[in-house]
Amino acid sequence: MIEFPKLEWRKSSRCANESCVEVAESEGQYFVRDSKVPDLPSLRFTAAEWAAFIDGVKRGEFG
Repeated sequence: MIEFPKLEWRKSSRCANESCVEVAESEGQYFVRDSKVPDLPSLRFTAAEWAAFIDGVKRGEFG
């Protein structure tokens, strides 16, 4: 198992209740988790994968 320093989680600015997506960054890797179950493993993305995701969000690919 890869160990990472303690992550600083941020909630989505669109979070309207306690069911939110949280994101953390460490050493060029991005982590995503569900705030309802923070003890479950998070998803991990490279900087390139995260940039592609953000670009897709901005272009409306997921809506």
